[in-house]
This record gives sequence, C-alpha cells and structure tokens, in this order.
Amino acid sequence: MFGAFFVPRLFDLVKNSSAQPKKQISFYTLSLNSMDKVNSFINTRLESRKKLDSLRTLRKDRSLIDFCSNDYLGFASSTELKSLIKNEIAKNPDYLTGSTGSRLISGNDEFTEKLEMEIAFFHRAEAGLIFNSGYDANLGLFSSIAHRGDTIITDELIHASIIDGTRLSAANRFVFKHNDLQSLEDKLRLAKGNIFVAIESVYSMDGDEAPLEAIVTLAEKYNAAIIVDEAHATGIFGLRGRGLVHEYNLQERIFARIITFGKALGTCGAIVLGSESLRSYLINFARSFIYTTAAPFYAHLSVKMAYRLLEFSDHQRLIHHKIEFFKQAAEEISMQFLNSRSAIQSLVIGGNQQTKIASKFLQKKGFDVRPILHPTVPEGKERLRICLHTFNTDKDLVNLAATLKELR
Repeated sequence: MFGAFFVPRLFDLVKNSSAQPKKQISFYTLSLNSMDKVNSFINTRLESRKKLDSLRTLRKDRSLIDFCSNDYLGFASSTELKSLIKNEIAKNPDYLTGSTGSRLISGNDEFTEKLEMEIAFFHRAEAGLIFNSGYDANLGLFSSIAHRGDTIITDELIHASIIDGTRLSAANRFVFKHNDLQSLEDKLRLAKGNIFVAIESVYSMDGDEAPLEAIVTLAEKYNAAIIVDEAHATGIFGLRGRGLVHEYNLQERIFARIITFGKALGTCGAIVLGSESLRSYLINFARSFIYTTAAPFYAHLSVKMAYRLLEFSDHQRLIHHKIEFFKQAAEEISMQFLNSRSAIQSLVIGGNQQTKIASKFLQKKGFDVRPILHPTVPEGKERLRICLHTFNTDKDLVNLAATLKELR
C-alpha cells in the first residue's frame, strides 16, 4: 500500500518541478559569495597596513652581517654545539624522529623528565615543565593559572604571548606603565583574588631591564605572585647565563620563570620553572601543554647540549665585551639609543616610513638590521633593533656604528 502511494507522488513532484523551473542557487555559488566577503575583509586589512607602511613580509636572505637575530651567543651556528649533538645522537641510535603524541599519551620519556630536572637545578628552581615554544609556555601558564575573580597585572611592554595568555583567562587584567613602580602600586591597590604580576627581566624591543628587586618587594607587600619572562636574559646575565633573577638572587621570591631555548641557547622550546606543585598544575590544566604533540627527542637533546656548552666557557664575558665595544664605537649618537646593557640596542628613528628607509640603507651597506614598526611599538617610537652577538667582529661593530652615524 505504501509503495503504491509513494511512487506516483514522487513522479508528480518531479513533473511539477520540471514544469515550473525555479532559479537555483548552488552550494558552490553560496560558498563563492562567502569567500569573496572574507577575501574582501582580508584585502582591506592588508591595504590598511600598506598605507601605514607596516605590512609584514617574510625574508630569506642570509648574505648580510647578522645584527637582527636573537642568536646572541652564536649557538645556532656553533660547530661545537653541532659536534656535541652529533656525538650524543650516536649514543642513541634508536631514537624516534617524532615524539608520536602528547606527553600525556605517548610523547613522554625519561630523558625529557631528567632534562627538566637538570635545567631546574641549573637555574636554582624546584621543578620545571618543558613546552614546545616560549609562546606555548606563556599561553599555557597565564591562561590556566588565574581564574574569574583573580587579577593579572602586566607591564605595558609585556610580550604578545603573555597578553594572549591573560586574555584567555577569565581574570581581571590591569596594565601598568613600563617599569613604573607607582603605576604598579596603583593597580595592586585595585587587585582582587589571587594576584599575579607579569614582567620581563629584559624587554625584547627596548632591551632595558625591569627593576626586579623593587618590583618583587612591592608585590610582596600586596601578597602578589611574580612571574618573570627571562627570554632575553637567559645566557646573557647571571652566573653562566642563569638569568637576571639569579643575578639578583631572587629565585626564592619568584613564583614562576619562563626560560626560552630559541634565543641565546640557539635551539627551540621553553621551560616554566617553579614549584613541584606548579609543574603538576600545568600538566593538568595548561591546554598548550596537554593538547599538543611533544617535541621530538632531537629537539630536547639539542637543548641539553646547549646547556652543556653554556657551562663550558664564559660566554657572558665575551658578549658583554661586544656590547661595551659597540656602545663606545657609537658614543657620538648614544642619545638616540634606548638605555640598555643587554645585547639589544635600539636606535629610535620615529615613523614607519623613515625607519624602513633607514633599515634599507643599512642593508645596502651589508648590515642586516631590521625596522621595528608601529603597531609593534608605540607610534613615534619606531626603531632599528640592533642585536649584538659574540660572532660579530670588532671591525663589523665599528663599521656598523660608522654607518649609523650617516643616518643623522
């Protein structure tokens, strides 16, 4: 009975639809229209960047003298480090090229856990947890450690990874003026719940230092926990490159430190240092740790060997010699530089277009110096970010300083 009814009705529907054709809008057409709208948005944003002279592009030219990379100690190109890694690899011929999963599934091993303990001991911390990058470390730490009703207070020049991490938390967020203790205290007075103060020991765009001792003392007055990103201090400051926190002997008063391996150590990844409880907490709640494939054995081995190389000789003495040598060579234009005793020496030009022109002039002279533009830095503070390295010769430093003087 059902079949006898169904077949004629289906035939009538088909016949009626063909007798009275309607305009058809295909799924493909709808998709095209949607993509056109999105592409229009994308192109509008890109055009606005072009008009501001702030459009970012990728480059692959490595023929110039490096004054832009974060490879401050030359570890990334070190034949000594490569040799250490090669020798250790030979001792582990059965290593896997990939970790095969997150560390909570199949990507964990004894080597990585021992490495975490060794790094924690080196920096005089109780424990540590390795992340795949500094960005992942900050994202995981800040998004998980504070909750609704808590407060995170950050320096206005804090790194984007920390900003993004705090945005993912439900905590109240305050920003204090760069290195301004009064501004920080004003925010601390408004803070509620668990309070976290986030700073960098050395700031990546200015190269200056946080007043660590004063900030720690002030934070303790309000029972706030201090988190310090040591990305640009590791390898440069402190005994054998342990960082500024260690240089000032503040490790017992700091809640957490972020140490990155992709800068002075010339490898990749990062570690969050703190208590055993913090390590366990991050394993359970830091999403950028939980839901990502772990770095492979080779990456962790490279980090281990970089730390070994760091202890072999006094790299800090050499890098600080280079810094002082360059500052003396550029003394005539010292007023244009932001105050810094780190490997980051920033020469303020002002204006995106003018800064890009200055950078191109230096590149034509053979120096790879990159412009740092608004919105990465405040408008009017656009600068040439000059990174110094142990492998830059004294002649290169003198020639760079002389060329910078031509920009006046």
